[in-house]
Amino acid sequence: MPHERTECERRWVDFRTNGGTFAVEFRIGRATGEAVWIQISTQPVIVDNIVTGYVGTAIDCTSLVTQRQLSDQLVGLLDVSGDAVIVFDRVGELAFANDTARTLIGVTDPGAGHGDVAARAFMQAVRDQLPRVLLDAAPPAGSPNRWEGEIGFRSPDGIARILEVVVQVVRDADGSVHHWATITRDITEERQTQSELARQATHDALTGLPNRVLFVRKTTEALERSRTTHATVAVLFIDLDKLKHVNDTIGHAVGDQLIVSVSRRLAAATRPSDLVARISGDEFVVLCEGLLDEQVALDVAERIRTSITGPLVLQGVEIEAGASVGVAMSTPELLASESAADAAVTLLRSADTAMYRAKQRGRGRSELYSEEMRTAARERLQLSSELEQALAANQFNVLFQPIESAHTGRVVAAEALLRWNHPTRGLLAPAAFLDLADESGLIAPIGDWVLEQSAHTVAQWINDGIVDRSMSIHVNASRRQLSDITFVDRALTILRNNGLEGSQLVFETSESNLVENNPSVLRTVTALKRQGVRIAVDDFGSGYSSLASLRTFPADLLKLDGTLVRDVGRTDGGDDPMVRSLIQLAHSLNLLVCAEWVTTEDHVQRLKVLGCDLLQGNRIGEPINSTEFSEKLRRRVSQQLEQ
Repeated sequence: MPHERTECERRWVDFRTNGGTFAVEFRIGRATGEAVWIQISTQPVIVDNIVTGYVGTAIDCTSLVTQRQLSDQLVGLLDVSGDAVIVFDRVGELAFANDTARTLIGVTDPGAGHGDVAARAFMQAVRDQLPRVLLDAAPPAGSPNRWEGEIGFRSPDGIARILEVVVQVVRDADGSVHHWATITRDITEERQTQSELARQATHDALTGLPNRVLFVRKTTEALERSRTTHATVAVLFIDLDKLKHVNDTIGHAVGDQLIVSVSRRLAAATRPSDLVARISGDEFVVLCEGLLDEQVALDVAERIRTSITGPLVLQGVEIEAGASVGVAMSTPELLASESAADAAVTLLRSADTAMYRAKQRGRGRSELYSEEMRTAARERLQLSSELEQALAANQFNVLFQPIESAHTGRVVAAEALLRWNHPTRGLLAPAAFLDLADESGLIAPIGDWVLEQSAHTVAQWINDGIVDRSMSIHVNASRRQLSDITFVDRALTILRNNGLEGSQLVFETSESNLVENNPSVLRTVTALKRQGVRIAVDDFGSGYSSLASLRTFPADLLKLDGTLVRDVGRTDGGDDPMVRSLIQLAHSLNLLVCAEWVTTEDHVQRLKVLGCDLLQGNRIGEPINSTEFSEKLRRRVSQQLEQ
């Protein structure tokens, strides 16, 4: 090449002028068009201090130059890699390190001499983790020479990091180690993110306390231990008095501060070994092990109740805090008749029943679960009987609440909400009687009736031209319904009789069905989805959140609980990070996201920005009967046509 020839001539002139050894590489072309690298090395022949000539060698160094160029390219590629690549010789001394290794591990250039402290520390950390077979001088035949794992290492910036390491041991023919090659990646942030998501799945967002999922798990473990230790396990159920009044009159922000303050008082009033959890808006539970008898348990309950009772000043407002406490204790009979997991749920339910008895007796007191309360439970059978008569007497009606697309503003669905016009108790919401319906088995005929009414109403709206055939109806389905092998056929028959497609129906089910991973529920859900019916996880984030279960549960829609949504759009950011994370997680799993409890325009605008798909709440529309709903739809259609 001309420029190489010019450079060679310049260096030849410098050599003849200054002496020394002349060495140069250059390319020459062959007749075939190939380029060949030639290396010339020469030195002067000196006689009586006079240069009488030059002697040297010329060799074909094409392969050496090619290898050197390839090596330079590979090193350049490794230097821009985000992984740290380090090679150690047989004795553990640094042989090669790319730029990332210098930054992440703190090693120096291999040519800087032996004794690199960071390299030795890293190598020692790796050796400490390696299976011993990789360190053997003569490993058994077929032994692996590769290991992948994680190590802890403090980087040059002083931060303890988690590193994912791949180690390749290269051996000579005799089995001895020739060198060690490692590829290292910093996964600290990834692990922290996973840990935070796991924490969010088992902890309450507001207080940081364990939620229902973790509490039931810990109670189950305590009951398992008690089978061996014979120690008594007690569950205390605490319900705050007047929290709803605080939320309604002063605001949810003050109500949240009240909850946080109570959680701190509970932690201070319990033993270090006790577990305090928040399982819903105003409900806390405490797990105590090793209490001697029922009187001691009641003394503990009273001490806890007293600790959170009295005046509190929040944001300049004095609030009179109070609570009712229910206590349930494990018994040998309970452990003999139920598994630890079932017994944990029974204890929690029993403590809840005792707490309601405390409320019935005037609030601000503690009650121990007893046989008398079992008698009271029998009284619920009367209500169950009235519930069966209600279906025959046509005392139920269905209200509809609109669900709106966050980005188009169109009403794309409606949720069917059941109400019971009780002859003496007035209008009852599902919370007052659905548990009874589920326990008695009446949930199946009641659920079929709700679906029939809802499907008929939607079909009528379509026939009247109020909505198009993309309109869908959301209907709640309990675990008992989804476990029924005839549920799918009944639901599809109702849709078919009303001229609706499977895609127009969305069954909403609770988070507990994700956590329990019930095979019969999963079979029913899978069969429904084959027919186009969609599945929504209702009230996600209210206490049974299981992020891991979302990956396997065949859902289509995630409905964020109102406790997560209510603070979205606050000036201080509120719950934006959590809601954003849940929306991103749901979208990564191909789930749509619907936000419940949308009550303000700030909610609407902020949820749009966060990427929420659907909106539901009083800001979108309150639950109303089918006639009012259809009139509202007509007015909206007319307004859209005028625009």
